[in-house]
Amino acid sequence: MSHPVFDLTDRVALVSGAASGMGKAMSIGFAESGAHLVLADINTEGMADTASQIEALGRKAIPVTCDVGDIDQIRAMFARVDKEFGRIDILGNIAGEASLGAPEDIALEQVQEVMRTLVVGRFCCCQEGGRRMLAAGKGSIINIGSLASITALGRGHIAYSMSMGAVAQMTRELSTEWSGRGVRVNAILPAQVTNSFLEKRIAAEPRMVDTWLGGIPTGRFGKPEDIVGVGIFLASDASAWVTGALLPMDGGNLAMNAGGTYPGGPVVSG
Repeated sequence: MSHPVFDLTDRVALVSGAASGMGKAMSIGFAESGAHLVLADINTEGMADTASQIEALGRKAIPVTCDVGDIDQIRAMFARVDKEFGRIDILGNIAGEASLGAPEDIALEQVQEVMRTLVVGRFCCCQEGGRRMLAAGKGSIINIGSLASITALGRGHIAYSMSMGAVAQMTRELSTEWSGRGVRVNAILPAQVTNSFLEKRIAAEPRMVDTWLGGIPTGRFGKPEDIVGVGIFLASDASAWVTGALLPMDGGNLAMNAGGTYPGGPVVSG
């Protein structure tokens, strides 16, 4: 039996990126803890599968096809939240696309596109959710950042890293502005979590596996399901005095020195 501080019974959560990966895992995890869900994604078919799994748990699931880079679509989605539930208790900001390009070559339009979804769209979700939570005097916002929020990745990640750095600072600023009025804002910073994008990069350059795993002392990539416990913690009363935190979900990556090794790792351990 779980501890009652983790109980999300009858709370209303909106999760973007809910059709697959961490967004899907977080949505189902919230439902398993008792929450009802509004699901946002551009993948309507994937959302339908997530919704069916949530409904099988006896919870309500409302799929909304939404491009989180489109402000009008975001505002329409929150109007749907108002219509269906009249409130929002939890916001999980996960959706957003990465784009690679060398800093000296990347087109500014490409940079703008990444920032449109990961920064402007994500802030719009925070603003719309935050306004409703402030009116209620309570709520929890969870932003998904990255190790790139606070460290440099190289390898053409300039647009992504700038955007994720903004997500980290957005989280700190919103927490500072809103936590005294009952709205907590935190961020989860994952390392490499398996998804279709990661699999394509590995297929194109298999040597990257050793590069990535060389920095993860647990010796494995993350799984989408790894976000469930962290998400429930930040959404629930278990983290009632946790706000403005940038919580690594990285298998120990940030804790390890850049030149460090670990037993059994794919690099020299001497």
